[in-house]
Formats: sequence, structure tokens, C-alpha cells
Amino acid sequence: MVAVTLMWSIAGVVTRHLEHARSFEVTFWRSFFMLVSLMVLLPLLQGRAVFGTLRRGGVALWLSGLCWSVMFTAFMVAILLMPVANVLVTMAAGPLLTALMARVFIGHHIAPRTWGAIGLAGLGIAWMYGSQIAGVSLTGVLVAAGVPLAAAANWTVVQHSQRHGHAVDLVPAVLIGAALSSLATLPLSLPFQASAHDLGLLALLGLVQLAIPCVLVVYCGRVLKAPEIALLGLLEVIFGILLAWVGAGERPSQAVLVGGVLVIGALVLNELLGWKEQR
Repeated sequence: MVAVTLMWSIAGVVTRHLEHARSFEVTFWRSFFMLVSLMVLLPLLQGRAVFGTLRRGGVALWLSGLCWSVMFTAFMVAILLMPVANVLVTMAAGPLLTALMARVFIGHHIAPRTWGAIGLAGLGIAWMYGSQIAGVSLTGVLVAAGVPLAAAANWTVVQHSQRHGHAVDLVPAVLIGAALSSLATLPLSLPFQASAHDLGLLALLGLVQLAIPCVLVVYCGRVLKAPEIALLGLLEVIFGILLAWVGAGERPSQAVLVGGVLVIGALVLNELLGWKEQR
């Protein structure tokens, strides 16, 4: 799981070394190379029967795939509009947004500790953006917010489906997400401007930053408990900020560091208390 978070975290630093590819073209090639990678990896790991799941998965599977496509697309566009650290800290609020959305749409109970974590994380996000409001792209903020919102919607769809006896296989859902993201961004990517250097980096992202870790995290979920995955998943934020700082000279501002500490601290405390309650 630590290796998974390290692979997830390379997107920011790799993107900063692109030569000509911009905006939706970056998203298209990353999603396209992820799609190609999964078309090879999934039959090797699960057999050709994995493609039959696409036909039998039902509405919930395709809704989950749509949420994945929004996450893939919004993340890359946001990375190109804002500093990596801002995007990663915004994404980190995903679990708390998930709790709120599940409470509204499927009546999921929110523990007092989680309400406290939501308030603290909200304060961290407000501090991060409020302290540098003049220098941050409003479009970038809205696009970045689309990632945790889509993640929250995805989890809510999956939970609702499972409650009604229809489990959603997340691996085919990721495959659908890659396909939808590629199709949606292709018209917006033309004419292509990516160099051979860019295509090599984007192929690296499609395979190493998305396809391999998305498959591995499903297997991790069979061994690790949910709080363990949630806590280890926060390493993506730390690794991503450090890699962008060391590898691309993108130093996070003090406001981002303070906001990030509040958000990650709220998540860690919430998960540790929840883990203690379960034990």
C-alpha cells in the first residue's frame, strides 16, 4: 500500500517536466495509456471473464465508472492550473466529503469524531485558500474540488448498490472510467502537440501512476482493514508534495503547509479513533 501511494504521487512532478502537451491533451494521453495498460493487465490477472463483468455490471458499475472518469480528468486539469500541493490537500478532504454525502443520500450515520474532523479539515481548506486567494485560480479550485466530490459520489453509489445486494467490482469500473475519460477529452485535445518525450512521460503515468496501483489497491483491500488503507493513502499527499518540491522546485507555501497539516491531522485522528472503537 505504501508503494501504491508512492506511485500515485508521481503525477505532479512528472507533469511539470512535459514539453508541449497541455490541458486536456495531458488528460487524454494519460487515460488512454491507462486504458491500454488495463486491457493487457486485467486479462492476465483475472482472465478474459473480466470483460463479461462490463455487460453484467448494471447501472451502478457504469455510474462508478463515470465517477472515476471525472476523477481522472479533473485531477490532471487541476494539476495544470494550480500548484501540486494545493490539489493534493484538496483531494485529501475526500473521505470527509464522502461521509457527508453518504449521510445525505443513504442515511449513513456520522460519528461525533467525524463531525469534528469535518470541521477541522474545512478550517484547513479555508485557511489554505483564504490566505492566498489573490494568487490562486478560481477555475483550478473548482476543478480540484471535483476530484473529492466525484470520489464521494463513487463511494456512495457503491455502498448503496451493496446494500441492495449488488456488489460493484471496482477494477472494471476503473477500466470504464479510463475509457470515458479518453473519449470525453479526445475532441478537446486536438490538434495534438505532445512530443515523443511527452508521450513517454504520459505513458509512464498511465501505467505506473494509474493502472498498476489501481489494480494493487484492490488486492490490498482484501488484506488491510479500511482504516489502514485510509491512513496509508494519506502518504500520497506527503509524497506528492515532496516530489514536486525536490523534483520540480515547486515549494509549497506556508498557507498550504498549515492547511495540509490541519486536513491530514483531522483525517489521521478520525481514523485512529474509529480504529480504536472497532477494536
